[in-house]
Amino acid sequence: MVEFVGKSVSYVMPALAFVVAFEVFSRYFLNEPTIWAYDLSLFMFGYIAALGGAYAQQRRGHINVDILYNKVSPRVRNVFNMLSFALGIFFLVIVCKMCFGKFEEALEFNYRRQSEWAPHMHHYWMMMVVAGAIFIAQLSSDWLEEAYHLFTGKKLLPERRFDDEDDA
Repeated sequence: MVEFVGKSVSYVMPALAFVVAFEVFSRYFLNEPTIWAYDLSLFMFGYIAALGGAYAQQRRGHINVDILYNKVSPRVRNVFNMLSFALGIFFLVIVCKMCFGKFEEALEFNYRRQSEWAPHMHHYWMMMVVAGAIFIAQLSSDWLEEAYHLFTGKKLLPERRFDDEDDA
């Protein structure tokens, strides 16, 4: 599921580039800026970043502080990973709870972005809940893998191998 969502949302990137390029063309060459491109590009970027977070985690694409991490044993790395994954899950549970509250508010009070176009906001808050839930699922899976390795000394799953061919 994480891979499907991550790869699917990556197809929004060319559309985002088109919207931004169209706005630049409209604004500077036609002298007719749009009322929708800025808001749409914000939403699209938010969707890409939020929904792609779990996929980046699955591929171990997030930043790591290597100065300390690479100098400790694999078992200590397991503990570091388990602590950071647990903190991430805790934070994301709070994010999901708050975003769901914002979603309910946005529906109840018909919240819109304060712009000339004024698009609805409820979809964005629900997307944040979904993105947080997917990220929690990925972190939980990673936490279980790390715990298994910590207690048994064996890998739970075969080593993940991400080829450049997968990105095509």
